[in-house]
Amino acid sequence: MAQRTAGHDCGFLADIVPEARVDFEESRREEFAVDASPHDPTLPDAVVWPHTTEEVSAVLAAANERGVPVTPWSGGSSLEGNAIPAAGGVVLNTVKMDDVSVSPADLQATVGPGIVYDDLNERLGTYGLRFPPGISSGDVATIGGMIANNASGFNAVKYGETRDHVRQLEVVLPDGEVIRCGRGVVKTSSGYSLKDLFVGSEGTLGVVTEATIGLTGIPERKRAALVTFPSDVAATSAVSEMMGFGLEPAAVEYLDTLTVEMINDYREEVSLREEPTLILEFHDNTSGIEEDVEFARGICEDNDATGWEAADEGEMDRVWQARRDALPAYRAHDPELETALLGDIVVPISAYPDIVATIKDASEALDLVVPCVGHAGDGNLHFTPLVDTDDDAAVARAHEFNDRVIERTLELGGTATGEHGVGVGKRKFMRAEHGNAVDLMGTIKDAIDPNGIMNPGKVLPEE
Repeated sequence: MAQRTAGHDCGFLADIVPEARVDFEESRREEFAVDASPHDPTLPDAVVWPHTTEEVSAVLAAANERGVPVTPWSGGSSLEGNAIPAAGGVVLNTVKMDDVSVSPADLQATVGPGIVYDDLNERLGTYGLRFPPGISSGDVATIGGMIANNASGFNAVKYGETRDHVRQLEVVLPDGEVIRCGRGVVKTSSGYSLKDLFVGSEGTLGVVTEATIGLTGIPERKRAALVTFPSDVAATSAVSEMMGFGLEPAAVEYLDTLTVEMINDYREEVSLREEPTLILEFHDNTSGIEEDVEFARGICEDNDATGWEAADEGEMDRVWQARRDALPAYRAHDPELETALLGDIVVPISAYPDIVATIKDASEALDLVVPCVGHAGDGNLHFTPLVDTDDDAAVARAHEFNDRVIERTLELGGTATGEHGVGVGKRKFMRAEHGNAVDLMGTIKDAIDPNGIMNPGKVLPEE
């Protein structure tokens, strides 16, 4: 059941957009009370679907004047409560703003925030191009949401995160003013980098209505392998050495034994060896790719790899689908257990074996079932405690586990979130991670959004 707020009068929306694009019905509003996270839902007072920047501007200006909260929303695939309308008010859904204009000669495209990641890459493929961060929820997540969370995924180790590809943004500020920040070029040294202020701001500073993004060519050569190891230490040490020696794989995914077991149970056509596993993928346009693959294989063998299964693109499609199935597999594992939270830490690559060991030790000490996967090549690790959510003691242990892991992550010089964002669940760690820089973040928020209408209850800690 969604939580209810005091309620806001959102009748003004019907004066801004056609009636068919505003919804006040409770059943419809309930669809937008929750995202893909395990955080508690909150019911908005209205949902609106603008089609243009001008409509977004008018909605924000009117909401700001009345002090009505606004939560930007598109794909709803957020995993940290980022899109939950915590203070009620208006859910502003940009999914219909999905225009795409491609400039192949400039290796860039200008897109609306509502275009879905996989749909965009399908259109770009006709030009031999792609938007490369590589996220697991690409069939749902939109570019606007990816910018808001600074999303990344499988391919970030080689191609970087969303921020690395954003060149220019059109943003509507809370009072309705429209600004453009950045330029449609590869680099600029002109003034403050305001576009980077909005990337990762989770809709707390404004609404992105258009983005110019950099693209990459589709590589001519791809090689991949499924590698198994006798222990987590061996697998994670291999990752640390590969990256330390300067290899540039397109993807390095780590799956612990528990994850492999759950994936095998979830998808009958998959039969992975139930040991700690790495999925490696390499991209290049030259024959040098073969040397990189052999170098990686040597490192894995030096770390006692128990198996190396090379795979072509067709075979790897099956393996990558299995990797994407990790979270659904967790949720289907035991009908009495649910995800208590979704971990999303990053540590320096040399510390990857340390943080995996920390997770294993803490889960055993607190008697928790905690499967793990990670974009290991850039130090990113996801952990998912599974508990009976009706058992208060088990839920408390899951959150104690999370606290222990993040405390160790910060000690190692890492971050509490690598790609899911701060949202609701990570706010309490912001001060420990950023110190008095949080005060400057608050100053910026107050300067841009003095009435506090933009996605309240997210990112900044409640102090």
